[in-house]
Amino acid sequence: VHMDLPLGVRVEVFQWNNFVDVTIEMSPQPGQDGVCGNANGDQSDDTTSSILARIGARVRPQDNILSGKPFIDFTPQMKKMLEAECPPDVRAPGQAACATSLGLPGDHEEVQTCTFDMCFGQNVRARSHAKTYA
Repeated sequence: VHMDLPLGVRVEVFQWNNFVDVTIEMSPQPGQDGVCGNANGDQSDDTTSSILARIGARVRPQDNILSGKPFIDFTPQMKKMLEAECPPDVRAPGQAACATSLGLPGDHEEVQTCTFDMCFGQNVRARSHAKTYA
């Protein structure tokens, strides 16, 4: 699917058997920030850690513009990895930030997955590594 939208936004969607690729091209917008960075021309502040610190690891439910509810899976193995490998001085503030930004209690599953991402979001293989805690 190819879409040319207002304000020079172009979206391309490619659906494969087991995943979807999406490309969005657009000019920088005021206040823009997200997983691709903040479009300020400074790549040093577009690291995963920097982005998580600025905008968090989750979209608040009231800010979600997509239909449906995301599948959130926080496995016992992820919990063990979080406890074993995420230092308390990283985990506690991450959990507090997640709970505050999501407006949910700290023990809520969505807060726990957010905390996992705050601790291990820069590691693309973190969920695979968590399976070793079986």
